[in-house]
Amino acid sequence: MKIDFQKDGKIGIIKIFGRLDAANSKELKEKFQGYLDEVVFFVMDFSELEFIDSTGLGAIISSLKHASEMGGDVYIANLQPKPRMVFNITRAYKVFEVFDDVEAAVSAIKEIAK
Repeated sequence: MKIDFQKDGKIGIIKIFGRLDAANSKELKEKFQGYLDEVVFFVMDFSELEFIDSTGLGAIISSLKHASEMGGDVYIANLQPKPRMVFNITRAYKVFEVFDDVEAAVSAIKEIAK
């Protein structure tokens, strides 16, 4: 897994490459805590995420919890087929706002984060 972080104003965009699973979900949790020092609204770009397991999903839910505690939120963009299947099976799509692309997610956050 590789994580890329950039900011678009008050919004953090986290792009995850490869696999998010039990072997590396702790890394995402730790990095996310650092990102919270800069912003509280996030878009997680899954355009390059090939696979996610339940532990990886737990790390994303943990990120949402921490952002929410600080008045922020986490939106998901670009769900690929295998991760989308996990979101459908676990009904995680009911917990997160899911968008087709990063631009739509960023626009939606800008509407609520005025």
